[in-house]
Amino acid sequence: MSRKEESAPDRLSPRQEAYLKASKEIAVKFIETGRLSAAAFGETFAQIYRAVKQTVEEEG
Repeated sequence: MSRKEESAPDRLSPRQEAYLKASKEIAVKFIETGRLSAAAFGETFAQIYRAVKQTVEEEG
């Protein structure tokens, strides 16, 4: 197996990258407006990601 093929499973799909980028932008806005703290970031980011993913896939 080539080195390129071994690393392929670790890569995100373009769709996953888009979900992450959108989620990041939303989280940044929440931080800027004081609605998201560092203590709650992990849980809140996961919720944002799931909401973005669900919304896109429902519309598809």
